[in-house]
Parts: sequence; structure tokens; C-alpha cells
Amino acid sequence: MELHELYPDDLVFENEATAATGVPGTVIRQWARRGKIRRFQGRSGEYAGNGREFKTMYALPEIQERAAAYRPRAKRAA
Repeated sequence: MELHELYPDDLVFENEATAATGVPGTVIRQWARRGKIRRFQGRSGEYAGNGREFKTMYALPEIQERAAAYRPRAKRAA
């Protein structure tokens, strides 16, 4: 997805992306760290809505593309 194809409404906080796609926030952050999706600086004065001040936003269409192929892995036995 190209940057010029994104609208301002496509940018969401991590908790909103998790609610929309079902992908855990740790996985979303890992995708961003590995360069599979892009991070954007949050809007000044806007909060994530869960009592915390998250400034990092992600493009929801990019997450939805990757979420279609996402399969949670079984946890290992301790």
C-alpha cells in the first residue's frame, strides 16, 4: 500500500487496531519493528482512549491485509 493511498481516518492507535482485527498489540508492534507495516506519529493532543497517552499510530488497511493471513501460534508448554 502506498502512502498517498492512506486517508487520515485510516490511522488508528494500537488498541483500536486490535479491536478491529483481533491481532494482539504485541504482534502489531512486532510487524512495525520488522518493517512489515509503517508507524506514524500520533496527532498532538489526542489520546488512545484507554487512559494512556499512546502517540504511535498504524495504518489500519495495512494491518487488515496482514491480519487476513495471521494465525496465532499455540503457546509452548512450560
